[in-house]
Amino acid sequence: MREISFSTALVEALKEEMRRDERVFVLGEDVGRFGMIYVAKPELWKEFGDERVRDTPISENAIIGFALGAAITGMRPVADIMFCDLLTLAMEQIVNQVAKVRYMFGGKIKVPLVICTSLGGLRLAAAQHSQHLEAWFSHVPGLKVVIPSTPYDAKGLLKTAIRDDNPVIFFEHQQLMPTTGPVPEEEYLIPFGKADIKREGKDITVISYSLMVHKVLRAANELAQQGIETEVIDLRTLNPLDKEAILKSVEKTGRLLIVHQACTTGGFGAEIAAIVAENGFDLLTAPIHRLGALDVPVPYSPVLENFVIPNEQKIAEKILSIVSQ
Repeated sequence: MREISFSTALVEALKEEMRRDERVFVLGEDVGRFGMIYVAKPELWKEFGDERVRDTPISENAIIGFALGAAITGMRPVADIMFCDLLTLAMEQIVNQVAKVRYMFGGKIKVPLVICTSLGGLRLAAAQHSQHLEAWFSHVPGLKVVIPSTPYDAKGLLKTAIRDDNPVIFFEHQQLMPTTGPVPEEEYLIPFGKADIKREGKDITVISYSLMVHKVLRAANELAQQGIETEVIDLRTLNPLDKEAILKSVEKTGRLLIVHQACTTGGFGAEIAAIVAENGFDLLTAPIHRLGALDVPVPYSPVLENFVIPNEQKIAEKILSIVSQ
């Protein structure tokens, strides 16, 4: 099977869906001839032109408002917001309008809107361009939240998101863009709410998503040399969430660690811990643990940034401490 990059997989998904359905179009800052800041391929603009690949003013609120209006009147927009930090500038539109419209009209209005945005960190972008805000949007009823870790998942989940009649927040980690992986040439879709077992194991379950999945896998492979077999679960979507896969894995291993790049306090790991505590407490042979970023703004200094964000060494040490209990 061929191998392509994460960013190429996203472009392929957009291209295929735009060819399939003329209602699909892309809008955002510098998405046209410059080819989107992280996807960095002007192929879409070259094929579909200004009408369906629309550069917008630097106004996140306007981008989301325009996309919402287009969605409820029959189009299927994909709105690109460069950094998830900048979603804060459109919170009223996203939380009070995009997420609520279909419910408030009794399902008579569809909102087939995808908001693609990048997660940051580990690139010296400092406090205002390195945040992980996925837990905020998972808290809002009416929004689906997708957060892939591989090119295969990115393409399949983005195609599913574009065909969904409900609003989807699609998080893409900046550090994953150049990574490569196998992606079939034939069409495929990945359903929401289905976690993926990236590595099977019997000693401990580690649940993660996005970039941290790769760090967890590297730590797990190192620990395997010491005889510790780690099961790695990639959630892929936070809403809907695959609770069954989480509980099934914990039943198998009896131990649970949740790893994410977002700050630990109020991070999505707390929701997973609560689910297991409420529905699978008797399955546990050790306390549930979380490993997230420290509760500080992400520093610009590379030394401090690496200290704040979980890395392979911290993950391995945490796994060892849990297994030894």
